[in-house]
Amino acid sequence: MATKALTSHDVFSFLQPEQVNAVSEVAEVHAFGAGETVFNRGERADSMYAVLEGEVRLQLPREGGVSLHIEDLQKGALFGSCVCFDLSEYSLTAVCTQNTELLKISALGLKRVMEDDLAVGYPVQRMISRTYFRRYLDTMQKLKTVAEALSITGN
Repeated sequence: MATKALTSHDVFSFLQPEQVNAVSEVAEVHAFGAGETVFNRGERADSMYAVLEGEVRLQLPREGGVSLHIEDLQKGALFGSCVCFDLSEYSLTAVCTQNTELLKISALGLKRVMEDDLAVGYPVQRMISRTYFRRYLDTMQKLKTVAEALSITGN
């Protein structure tokens, strides 16, 4: 199942069969129910995830139990550990908003595959970096909007 999930995902669709096999050896499909947490902020970041079906909400937990909503991710989205940046902890919490199927990819395993075959490593790293940077820019735009709204109501 991991092999089929990999080849259907944009980030991995260009891989050769032997490369797909190498990545699929470090990946597995997981099912989560609505409301289940995939990982919490501060936990060891050991996996990258791809949404196969369903939806995952990324949020920043705050004191008092209220979380700041960052983004809802649907089919095809990547999240979790970014193997390109060697982050040791998840910076957000990921919670399924509906029944969800995820492809869980070992960050260490994927990094090893990328380093062993640079023809795979560079394009995969480029796609992952682009995904995370877009998310960063979108989040910065949301923060700007919130800050502008606060400055208007604060006068």
